[in-house]
Amino acid sequence: MGFNNPAMPWKELERRLSDGVVNPVRSADGRPTNVPPNANGGDSPAWSRKRQPFVPAVRRRRGSVPYAELHCHSNFSFLDGASHPEELAEEAARLGLEALAITDHDGFYGVVRFAEAAREVGLPTVFGAELSFGLHKPQNGAADPEGSHLLVLARDPEGYARLARTISAAQMRGKEKGKPVYNLSELAQAHAGHWMVLTGCRKGTVPSALLRNGPAAASRALADLVALFGPRNVAVELWDHNDPLDSARNDALVQIAARAGVECVATNNVHYAVPSRRPLATALAAVRARRSLDEIDGWLPAAATAHLRAGFEQERRFRRYPGVVERAAALGLECAFDLHLVAPELPPYPCPDGLTEMQFLRRITEAGAQRRYGDRTEAEKEKAFVQIAHELDLIDALGFPGYFLIVWDIVEFCRQANIYCQGRGSAANSAVCYALGITNADAVGLGLLFERFLSPERDGPPDIDIDIESDRREEAIQYVYERYDRLHAAQVANVITYRAKSSIRDMAKALGYSTGQQDAWSKQVDAWGAVEATKRQQDEDRARDAGPESASGGPAAQRRANARSGAISTDHEIPEAVLALAEQVEHFPRHLGIHSGGMVICDRPIVEVCPTEWGRMENRSVLQWDKDDCAAAGLVKF
Repeated sequence: MGFNNPAMPWKELERRLSDGVVNPVRSADGRPTNVPPNANGGDSPAWSRKRQPFVPAVRRRRGSVPYAELHCHSNFSFLDGASHPEELAEEAARLGLEALAITDHDGFYGVVRFAEAAREVGLPTVFGAELSFGLHKPQNGAADPEGSHLLVLARDPEGYARLARTISAAQMRGKEKGKPVYNLSELAQAHAGHWMVLTGCRKGTVPSALLRNGPAAASRALADLVALFGPRNVAVELWDHNDPLDSARNDALVQIAARAGVECVATNNVHYAVPSRRPLATALAAVRARRSLDEIDGWLPAAATAHLRAGFEQERRFRRYPGVVERAAALGLECAFDLHLVAPELPPYPCPDGLTEMQFLRRITEAGAQRRYGDRTEAEKEKAFVQIAHELDLIDALGFPGYFLIVWDIVEFCRQANIYCQGRGSAANSAVCYALGITNADAVGLGLLFERFLSPERDGPPDIDIDIESDRREEAIQYVYERYDRLHAAQVANVITYRAKSSIRDMAKALGYSTGQQDAWSKQVDAWGAVEATKRQQDEDRARDAGPESASGGPAAQRRANARSGAISTDHEIPEAVLALAEQVEHFPRHLGIHSGGMVICDRPIVEVCPTEWGRMENRSVLQWDKDDCAAAGLVKF
């Protein structure tokens, strides 16, 4: 306590601190509203987030006209999509679509969340990606990104694995984050009939050739795709966003497809779930281009047309091209499958002397127990060996010996390299972990409960966290890469999302405000979840100030006075337009970061489960999924 403390009673101070937020925004009943609903503060000053199970608001109905959307970007296209995967799944279910494909740029970043949500609403799922060719550098900062696109849909789990491997190879070949390098001939060898290739948007090779050089050039571009992938695996994509040239382009594409002997399908090249997301989509485009909306206006779509549409809407738009809407529905169902089918296992541990994993685990545990406890014949040590035997039997029954061996191997590397490491958390409850040297707490001597760490009721393998000294953690990470290679091991990503401050700053930037103004406004909101509460407070203040109480300094005026004294943190000068966009973009993914130490190891190439790409840190390859997505897909994190 000091001389400059606010005039606040101890009781009020304790109440606020017990809520976990120093300056809470409160609802009418006194509950804090700027605390994340899925946050767990514990005794830490920081809040952490865990993705909660998806709870659907709708269930899928059947549309009057069958249609599946085969070209759809979520906000995991990073600044080029304006709806969460879950939003897209719900809207597709509400519209009665037969299936929905998520086709984000150069990756499978959002497919786990999409698959979970679609499963809950009963929507068949298609997985694909829009691949970017001819990139010379990452495209953030470009008003109109360079290169051409190719839309690829996986027909089945084998196609998914082949596409994930192809994306990984391109991302790693690029040697730089955000600059994949594809090779068309390699794609042609990789697909083996397990992909469906669409000619894509205006940046697709066929539509762009048509626009630049006319029908003959477009026919040659389509012929190249047919020669590479086969006529059965190529379809010409038609879309209509009310642009005056859309009908002329579609007429030409239909004729080109007929001459080449390939089919046409209707899509809507979706970038958001509903038309009301269009302002946010344009703001995100401005952020990606590092320009204001005024500066990028000439490159933006003219209307809110890139949203999900029902089958009857698409049938009306494409009436002059009979069959293209129905073919989209049939193709969507043909390519639909559940992502559960690609779940991997841990790699087998290389055991000496022909031993099984369990036999080897028993051998090294017995040796470690004798080092830790001494001769088992001593009466006072018998309890420890009985507990170890019980734990080993349970590990055997649950099928987790390989997991313990992998963790032990990492700890052994650290010990031999003289790197300080220490197991922590519930692993300290295990006598086996103590015997193996993973932890340094004698679970038996301390009377700790093993079932808190591992029990038959637990879903999935145990979670053993190893703290490694920060200055040498990189050595342990590179050891895992070297032992299992980058095809079978990668670091888990952190999906960096918009928080209150960053959402205010970026939306103000898109609306053309100066850097100083962006920073000033961002400092007027709390770090977690404050944008929605701030906007709600602004609306309440406006309504109350319009009433008769405003002239005499009513509750709204008093609230602002309290805010200026530091009691409430929602006093601000942020324009309503900035707040409205910031409220929508809050919690959107902005880019990928690297988990501080989480790694995933698979029995088959991990790049067939989830693509990898280069991280910003040197020599780090990162999965395109975060820890929650990895867990949901059955990947084991170390």
